[in-house]
Amino acid sequence: MTTTASKPATTDIKCPHCDTLFAIDGAQYASIIGQVRNAEFESELHARLAEAEKIKAAEIARAVSDTALKAQQQATAKDAEIEKLRAEAKSAETVRDLAVATAVSEAQQNLNAANIKLALQSAEQKAKDAALRESHAKELALKDDLIERYKDMKARLSVKLLGETLEQHCETEFNRMRSLAFPDAQFGKDSDAASGTKGDYVFRDFSDGVEYVSIMFEMKNESDVSATKKKNADFLSKLDKDRREKGCEYAVLVSMLEEDSDLYTGITDVSHLYPKMFVVRPQFFLAIIALLRNAAQDTITVKAELEQVKKQNIDITNFESDLEEFKSAFGRNYDLAKRKFDGAIKEIDVAIDRLQKVKEGLLGSENNLRLANDKATALSVKKLTKGNPTMAVKFDEARSQADDEAAA
Repeated sequence: MTTTASKPATTDIKCPHCDTLFAIDGAQYASIIGQVRNAEFESELHARLAEAEKIKAAEIARAVSDTALKAQQQATAKDAEIEKLRAEAKSAETVRDLAVATAVSEAQQNLNAANIKLALQSAEQKAKDAALRESHAKELALKDDLIERYKDMKARLSVKLLGETLEQHCETEFNRMRSLAFPDAQFGKDSDAASGTKGDYVFRDFSDGVEYVSIMFEMKNESDVSATKKKNADFLSKLDKDRREKGCEYAVLVSMLEEDSDLYTGITDVSHLYPKMFVVRPQFFLAIIALLRNAAQDTITVKAELEQVKKQNIDITNFESDLEEFKSAFGRNYDLAKRKFDGAIKEIDVAIDRLQKVKEGLLGSENNLRLANDKATALSVKKLTKGNPTMAVKFDEARSQADDEAAA
């Protein structure tokens, strides 16, 4: 079945100006209707916009009027409030002025009272300051006078007296501790000037009779007003010489010299200059003795053994000396006898008339031989070892060894 497309429906439109009819289809009609509608919409839109502008202008005018009215009302209220505040401020200012005046009056009274009190305190403080200054001036005057007297006293002290003052100080300090710390020690002035010089003091300590430490001391002081200031180094050479000549192991210079030196502040080891030598201040006098003695106590056993060896060597030396003395005496007697005997023989050969003299010579020779024989006969190991325990022990050991070898 064939279908034929239907023609679009047409519409007759009459022109409002010329009354002419036009036939238009639906699409054209819709387009015209749209154009008409758009034109009406725009016209209506412009009309509504104009009306809205009028309404807006009226509302703006009304708002402006209302705002002006409100502003006028607010300004009136504000003026009234300002007047009210002015009145209150004026009243508050009056009250404030009154309060300020009252406060100022009270403050002035307090200030006057404080000024009066401050003036009294200032006067009291001035009086106290004056009294304190006067007291300080008196104290300073007393101290200055004491210093001057001390300087004058030291200026009048001789160098010897200054040294003796330091020596007395050291001796007193040692004697205070002697019974407690140094019961077996000897400490006293060096009185041996055989070598031409002597030190000040010598300290020696003993253990079981064996000396294990010894110190040569030199004390040096100096006047504050001395024109030429001595130095510690000026006395080290002599001190070392005294130490060696007096057989001391250590040397110590107790010194008040060079008081401002940073080197000599306590115990100073100067063994790089002289062996086993120290420079100390007086307050370290006992300390250096204790240090050196404690360091030497470790050598007590060694020194005791060394002393024993020395005694044995002395015994052997004495034995050898006695033997040599005997041999010398025997030799002298023998030589004398031989000379007289030879002389007698010569006398016999020379002349018979000298027989008497030869006889006397022979008798003298016999007597000397007898004496020599008596000495040789009296010589025994017991006599040789008398008073010599070391050799007695040696001979006993030799005798025991010989007996053992004989028994073997």
